[in-house]
Amino acid sequence: MLKHLHINNLAVIDNVELSFREGMTVLTGETGAGKSILIDALGLVLGDRADTTVIRTGCARAGISAMFDVGTNEQLLQLLDEQSISIADNELLLRRTVNRDG
Repeated sequence: MLKHLHINNLAVIDNVELSFREGMTVLTGETGAGKSILIDALGLVLGDRADTTVIRTGCARAGISAMFDVGTNEQLLQLLDEQSISIADNELLLRRTVNRDG
């Protein structure tokens, strides 16, 4: 489960931190409010291809971090263990930085 999302200098977003709780989360807003940017940020931190055009104008880099509660998902815990990825308190932190110079 996604617990926390932090986005810095991505598209029109300067700096935003979002926390999520169990249950359903709904993203609503007017056209241009940034809903798609949040989804794109999640894709980037999960490994989508990055392009330097996503970096906010005037900034050298964009950063995204996402904290996931992996709970007791045995398949995921086994996969993480096989890749020598350690977790603490059932939380997995993923970070991605996109630099303007590549």
